[in-house]
Amino acid sequence: MIPIILGVAILVFTLMTFCPGDPASIILGSSATEEDLQAMNEQLGLNKPFLVRLGVFLRDTFFRFDLGTSYLTRISIVDSIKEYLPRTMILTIATMLISVTLALPFGIMAATHQGRWQDHLSMVFALIGISIPSFWLALLLILLFSVKLKWLPAMGIGGIQYYILPALSGSLGGVAGLARQTRSSMLDVIRADYITTARAKGVSEFKVITRHALKNALIPIITVVGTQFGKHLGGTMVIETIFGIPGMGQFIITGVNQRDYPVVQSGAIFLAAVFSICMLAVDLLYAAADPRIKAQYAGKRRKVKEHA
Repeated sequence: MIPIILGVAILVFTLMTFCPGDPASIILGSSATEEDLQAMNEQLGLNKPFLVRLGVFLRDTFFRFDLGTSYLTRISIVDSIKEYLPRTMILTIATMLISVTLALPFGIMAATHQGRWQDHLSMVFALIGISIPSFWLALLLILLFSVKLKWLPAMGIGGIQYYILPALSGSLGGVAGLARQTRSSMLDVIRADYITTARAKGVSEFKVITRHALKNALIPIITVVGTQFGKHLGGTMVIETIFGIPGMGQFIITGVNQRDYPVVQSGAIFLAAVFSICMLAVDLLYAAADPRIKAQYAGKRRKVKEHA
């Protein structure tokens, strides 16, 4: 996690430094004089050499835990993240709940009915889900449920009803990918000898699929779920923009457009940290899902203690 977050910090700082645009001009406007621009650059510390500014940025971020202050709003980045992150988290969790709830049954049905119409129907649905852009689906959902039927709000924030359409539009691609992975993992497992043995012992088909096959097929599925959760957390910018949800996506996009360096740098580092934590949680879930992995690491610890 440490090399990844440090690498993201250096990369984002470098890109924002050398990208076109002058923060001082954006803050002061087109009527600012050259002296005003120089004074603003000096105030922001932008007139210092690149390596000096990079060192100060890394020191403040990782040793002082100071993410800085927005150039334009003069609001602490930490306070802004506290305001925007809960909305993105709600949208991400709702999106993942829809994806998992729909994808697992589709994938299991396709695997247990391989080559039949259920399998073909599930894979056609998965192909359509991967092919449809989320922003296009979002506009269609707004036209149907907000403009025509007037059942749900088109944009803004409020109760849970404001997150239904964004979650639906963002979950379709996740449903498709997770359903395909579930089908593939289940096909590898249901051909195993212990599944045949369980059926020969008279275990019901439902228990064979849920307690034996699905449990042993969870490792790749957990990987996809963890990866999708991290991507949704940092990649809901388009959905948040379409539905007018002031979350982390809009927060970072606004910072990019306005050359608000502290917002973009701190936002990217924060999302990289959260994504890394998601991947760490996935690794820990491997041991919970597969006792062999837990036993493997336990055996390594015992060997280390014996050598010590």
